This record gives sequence, C-alpha cells and structure tokens, in this order.
Amino acid sequence: MATRPPLSVVIITLNEEHNLPRCLSSVTWATEIMVIDSGSTDRTQDIAREAGARVLQHDWEGYGQQKNWALGQTTQPWVLFLDADEVVSKGLKEELIAFIANPGKFHGAAVPRKTWFLGRWILHGGWYPNALVRLVRRDGAKWTEPSVHESLVAGGPVVRMTNDLLHYTFRDVGENVLTNVRFSRLGAKVAKARGERGSLFRIFLKPMGKFLETYFWKLGFLDGFPGFVISMNAAHSIFMKYVELRFEGGDLGNSVESESKKS
Repeated sequence: MATRPPLSVVIITLNEEHNLPRCLSSVTWATEIMVIDSGSTDRTQDIAREAGARVLQHDWEGYGQQKNWALGQTTQPWVLFLDADEVVSKGLKEELIAFIANPGKFHGAAVPRKTWFLGRWILHGGWYPNALVRLVRRDGAKWTEPSVHESLVAGGPVVRMTNDLLHYTFRDVGENVLTNVRFSRLGAKVAKARGERGSLFRIFLKPMGKFLETYFWKLGFLDGFPGFVISMNAAHSIFMKYVELRFEGGDLGNSVESESKKS
C-alpha cells in the first residue's frame, strides 16, 4: 500500500448524517481524519467513528473560532479543511497528494469549488470556480474570525489547484432560503459593527443590484432556471440583511422615528 501523505483532514459537523458518509469516503487516503462536532443529535458521530475518523466534541464558538480550535488538535504538518457536504474529486485527490510531496515555496493551496444545485452543476453566477484556500501547512496558518464569511490564511504563498472540490449544497430551495436568512442576520451584525445603516435606499436598490450582478454580469442565466433561483435568493439575502439592520430587534417604531428626525 502506498504511503499516506502527512495530512490531517478536518470536517466541522452538526447533524450531518446525510452528507458525512460521502465526504468521508473521499478522504480515506489521508493519514488523519478529524470530525469536530458541536453537539449532533443524529448519527453524525457514530458514522464518523465507524469510518475510522477521530471524533472530538467542542461547543460551537463561531465559524472561524471552531476551525482554529480544530487546527490546534491536528497532528500532521499539512491540514485540509472540508465541509461535510463537500467531496474531494479523484483528480483533486491526486493533485493534492502530488503537491504535498513537493510543495516548493508554497504554504497552501486554493481549490476551485463546483456546486451541485437543483439537479445540475452550477458554473456561473459567481458560484464557480469560487477558489477557496483549504489546504495549508499547519504552522503559521489560521482562520479569520468574523461573524460570517471566515477565510483560511496560510503562512506563506498559495498555489491554485486545477481540479474541483465538489459541493453538494442545499437539498431543496427551502433549505437555501433558511441558510440565506441565517447568514443575512450574521451579515447585519457585521454591517452594524462597521457603522452601516439599513437605509431605504439600500433596502430597495442593493437587492436589485445583486440580482443584476449574479444573473447578468456573472452570467447566471447560462445555468438555466437554477441560475435564476440562485440570483433571486442572492437578492433576497441582501434584502433581509438590510431589513434586519434597519429594524434590528423588531423595533419598527423607533427606527421610523429616528429616520424622521434626520429629515
């Protein structure tokens, strides 16, 4: 049997029994597989253990915080971070193994992520290639820790892989909408911390701008009806973000009064 690469794979989970088997089966070639679970009530932890993964329980602190904690538990010099709904393609596996064996000056790798949604691979609208840094040398790497949209920072230069990480995202449109609502609330908190306001101008125009950007400028229309759904949901997420920012806490009266004092 070939020598396994000195790689730890980290998968962050919460109730992922539906996705996890597919993800785990794509990384059996790694030296260490770690599942960091934040309190699943389904079979997530059992599935991980049955697959030979090292399972650690850690209470949820935030996206970046959870992943930084996981990084500190790894044992190998290289670390690959995956979501439970992602799969390392055969081509990407071979590319990553070759890179780890001879990384040269590079401290990490960004991988293009291709998403399956509503029965097809999405190739436009800003969803692809969507290259993300997911492989890093353990030393010197860290995740940023905002409320939303965390990113992995390597300790040195990063190379871009050519093969895809496969992303089997939302099982239906409803799941997409619920995720958008969650992220729009987190995004509103970030915007508030930056001093932004949910003005009526932004509530009306920002969503329209987002739709035009994803559907026309980023060619979402080439993905057929799923591309239209994606663009509408992107606009909805922006709409909810600024509504949440304007009427945070549901205090509509005070928000309206504050606006009237400015006029």
